[in-house]
Amino acid sequence: MTVRILALVGSLRAGSHNRQLAEAAAKHAPEGVEVNIFEGLADIPFYNEDIDVEGSAPEAARALRTAIAQADGLLLFSPEYNGTIPAVLKNAIDWASRPMGAGAIVGKPVAVVGTAYGQYGGVWAQDETRKAVGIAGGTVVEEAKLSIPSSVIRFAELHPADDTEVVEGLGKVVDQLVAQSGAAAA
Repeated sequence: MTVRILALVGSLRAGSHNRQLAEAAAKHAPEGVEVNIFEGLADIPFYNEDIDVEGSAPEAARALRTAIAQADGLLLFSPEYNGTIPAVLKNAIDWASRPMGAGAIVGKPVAVVGTAYGQYGGVWAQDETRKAVGIAGGTVVEEAKLSIPSSVIRFAELHPADDTEVVEGLGKVVDQLVAQSGAAAA
């Protein structure tokens, strides 16, 4: 049986180091684990209950909810924007949390990792992401953490998929998420 992990990347930038981290997680996923990067966060409108009507919610939001529902776990990649979570990632969490108490994220194991330019690797944003996910009903895998500082320097000439330390760190996070996903499925 394949464990399906859905990756959501909180940066829309073409050269995003967080996107590259997600690519590394997908490339180096262990046997029996599939990491798929969700495409389309930029297409999802800001959450608004007036447009979140059963049967007519925006297609992009429905696609996100379906992808989350079909995944065994979520791996969120968060850069840090002004000391907190990027709006696009927060918006995805908001859509995934609805309908309240029964959203696609409810009970879903979630790990949060990321990289940022600063010396702490975006830990504030990642902590805020974990907080939002927990409140939304996701099961935060607290021990699954990876914050990589100085992204612009570290990944200037080396893709994260080719950085042994990063690949090992991502591997540990994926293993922890898979263990929690297995527990959730049992």
